[in-house]
Amino acid sequence: MTHISFLDETMRDGQQSLWGMRMQAGQAYPVIPTIDRTGYSTISLAGSSLFEVLVRNCREDPWAGFDLMMSQIKRTPVRGGIRSNGSVTFGFTPDVLMDLWMERLCVHGVRSWWIYDVLFNIDKMARLAKLAKTYGCKVAGTMLFTLSPVHDDAFWADKADKLSALPDVDSLLLYDTGGVLDRERIKTLVPAIVARARGKPIEMHSNNMLGQSAKAYCDAVEFGVTVLHTAARSMANGPSIPSIDIMVKNMETLGHTHDIDTSLLQPVSDHFRQVAKAAGYLHDQHYEYDITSLTTQIPGGMMGTLRNQLIQQNMLDKLPEVLTEVAEVRRELGYPGMATPFAQLVGTVAVLNIVTGKRYGTVPDEVIQYAAGYYGDPPAPIDPQVMDRIMAAPRAKEIVNNPPPQPDVTDLKRQHGTDDEDELILRALVPAADIERMRRTGPPARDFPTLSSPELDQVARLMTIAAAPVVRLKTETLDMTLRR
Repeated sequence: MTHISFLDETMRDGQQSLWGMRMQAGQAYPVIPTIDRTGYSTISLAGSSLFEVLVRNCREDPWAGFDLMMSQIKRTPVRGGIRSNGSVTFGFTPDVLMDLWMERLCVHGVRSWWIYDVLFNIDKMARLAKLAKTYGCKVAGTMLFTLSPVHDDAFWADKADKLSALPDVDSLLLYDTGGVLDRERIKTLVPAIVARARGKPIEMHSNNMLGQSAKAYCDAVEFGVTVLHTAARSMANGPSIPSIDIMVKNMETLGHTHDIDTSLLQPVSDHFRQVAKAAGYLHDQHYEYDITSLTTQIPGGMMGTLRNQLIQQNMLDKLPEVLTEVAEVRRELGYPGMATPFAQLVGTVAVLNIVTGKRYGTVPDEVIQYAAGYYGDPPAPIDPQVMDRIMAAPRAKEIVNNPPPQPDVTDLKRQHGTDDEDELILRALVPAADIERMRRTGPPARDFPTLSSPELDQVARLMTIAAAPVVRLKTETLDMTLRR
């Protein structure tokens, strides 16, 4: 028997995977106290991409919204996420800006972090972990799992050893964005990680892309995982993660213990379902097992991006061809893990190759930076012919001869024209025009319409009556039966 801790991802990965990161503070605010009382070890809430989407698409001040949500959390530690070599913007981000992002979220109340680097620049992860500790935070050193010929057990054991050796790392997080882990892989992988973890807890996060992540969680617990990432049922599954409901049931059935108050699960799920219906967002997802996901390993949120890119070119019928190209480009680029930013880079190159009809005829700047080693060393060497094509791109020479700058905070404040560090983060994320539109919208709302309003409830009742074969009307002066 093992005691299993649960981390809540409803308001971070759940809404990121199902709602495209468009959850506004008021859509969660009413139910956050219930989540806080449920018994989770941690609530995952913050990420830089979430901030950017809120400014651009929802015109909501993410700092004000974050503070509003934090005001409802009294007992559970809140987690933020950061990518060590570029977490504040999509491309390469100066170290000082990432440090500032972490510091500002800590000032706003974050006390837990998952730190990741797809190419495992351990020194950068160590720097951020040390910074987090100055604010008393717990730190999860993250291993973004991927399948490839070079990502064998020895590879992951080595990364577990290096991360667990960092004194400021408290746990190891096995993060499966593609949901590709099954029992056959888990039974050797997890023991290899546990053996090098120096006794630190192992967390697991698996997006349910193939519909097998709940089973993978059960298998992982058998081999040593003790922390599971879940979401409220209406915000779970599909490209999201397994539901807290089924995983609590599964753990109880297997004889394990937990701290979850199951009486609080249904109200939270119902709330987000109502919000999703009112806003037109996804909820209550289920994916069928699709073996092509094992080849492409495309994260859930990225599939929508690929589709939109092809729709813009009126070439959606080319999606199967693009998916095949994704697998080929990933191999040629040295099997980078399929997570931000490399999933997007691989996907964009694949789309460009298909749309233009010329492979690597158009090479984004970020791909040149990757090939130049600015993000770190690829897991395997880049295909020599592809490297030649990348370095033959018109901007390649300029990019190679001008490595990304590493300014200090004073330089950044001068560049963005502000001494307010929260404002500086926003200006680094999005153009000034987007921020101005956000400001004109006003402060975040504390609630949003749901499909349970009195007016809509009355409409639902009338629609039910209209569909009924027999309706009886009875008042003080009238008693009659109507038949269709």
